[in-house]
Amino acid sequence: MKRQGTTAFLGAVILLSVVVPSRPRTLPGPEPQSSQPSVLVVSVRDLGGSSRVTLSSTVPLPYSFEKRTGALQVTFETPLAFRVRQAAFAGGFVRSVGWSQGRGSYAFTIELASESFSFKPSIREDPFELSIDLGPAPAEAPKPVAAPAPDAPAASGRETPAAPGPGPLPGDQPTRFKTIVIDPGHGGIETGAKGKFGALEKDITLAIGLKLRAIIEKNLAFRVFMTRDKDMDVSLENRSALANNHKADLFISIHANGSPRKNSHGSETYFLSQNATDEESRRLAYLENSSGDLEGRIEGDGRDDIKLILWDLAQASYLKQSSQLAESIQSGLNALLGTANRGVKQAPFKVLTGAACPAVLVETAFISNPEEEKELGTEAFQDSVAQAVYLSLVEYLKLYP
Repeated sequence: MKRQGTTAFLGAVILLSVVVPSRPRTLPGPEPQSSQPSVLVVSVRDLGGSSRVTLSSTVPLPYSFEKRTGALQVTFETPLAFRVRQAAFAGGFVRSVGWSQGRGSYAFTIELASESFSFKPSIREDPFELSIDLGPAPAEAPKPVAAPAPDAPAASGRETPAAPGPGPLPGDQPTRFKTIVIDPGHGGIETGAKGKFGALEKDITLAIGLKLRAIIEKNLAFRVFMTRDKDMDVSLENRSALANNHKADLFISIHANGSPRKNSHGSETYFLSQNATDEESRRLAYLENSSGDLEGRIEGDGRDDIKLILWDLAQASYLKQSSQLAESIQSGLNALLGTANRGVKQAPFKVLTGAACPAVLVETAFISNPEEEKELGTEAFQDSVAQAVYLSLVEYLKLYP
């Protein structure tokens, strides 16, 4: 399946290219195995008031910069496959570093502590290492004040109030955002949906959940809890109860979709509603809310069962925030995964009803679709899902400075 990253050019772009020789120089030692992907290492060092981001690889890479408001994007154009590894992270001026893989490129988004900033790159070619020093933008020189006209009254002596500075970015998190609960769907005897080639929803959701937790803990000052971090049974009621016991500020439930139609494909994100967006959403919620012995079959229309799911007033009070979080995550999935956009929907998922915070359910792709089942089982796709949700979370936090 093809993936394609998207880049919105919002600011000036500085393009610095490194010419790749026909026979790249290598360090002494054995030739690397061609079947093994190269490693691209990212590290962040605090310089006291500024930060240095270093991206290093065993092969030279052409790169470009895109400066945005409060962020710098570094893009490497390469057909090579890389495993991205993050070394020491001491943020300071850098709040987070996220990455995404497109077709023939890797994009790193560096979120900063200020909307305005300066950056200075330096390059070492053998072995390849790109270092970027980032810090506050230099203060502008004060504008000269014109002398008053002879017949004009003298100034009152009161200073003109300064324009307000930029609001806090995700790194300057509001006190209300402290805790996230990640919910890998199913587990234990509740296998969830099963693919044609034997992949189980419970295994895929756990793998993605663990990757997402690792990214958030590395890059954001959140406490992160999981409803399960191994293959175990957790009831739907206990999942939301755990979120409430930990005083969660956000609840994200991760799933892999299933459908009787093998050609169904794409990603979709849900937030809670007593009424489903469409018939397919209603049936999906019915299956997710049902016990394991009902898994994989639908008998009748299930309307009576769905009526038993009560609209939780606590969750209803977070309707707007849940909708915004769902929109942000769906946009991130569309941009980074390259899967079909099935949009944001609503359905009466029991796992969301009890959560006293903004809560969403993410259907990453269709495990019932043989092509997407293969994708879901790969490390690269799981990494991309985790990155997409993480970057979407960063964007969502900007709505509540």
